[in-house]
Amino acid sequence: MSVTYQPKKRKRAKVHGFLVRSRSKFGRNTIKRRRQKGRKKVTV
Repeated sequence: MSVTYQPKKRKRAKVHGFLVRSRSKFGRNTIKRRRQKGRKKVTV
């Protein structure tokens, strides 16, 4: 079995980061929901 998860900070931010989320309507909703929930970290 090979190790499949090779984390890269840049890739993670490019896919799930704040700037990406702010671009689309659904992404902004996600940020809003997580803020309402009281998340410590809103995005990566």
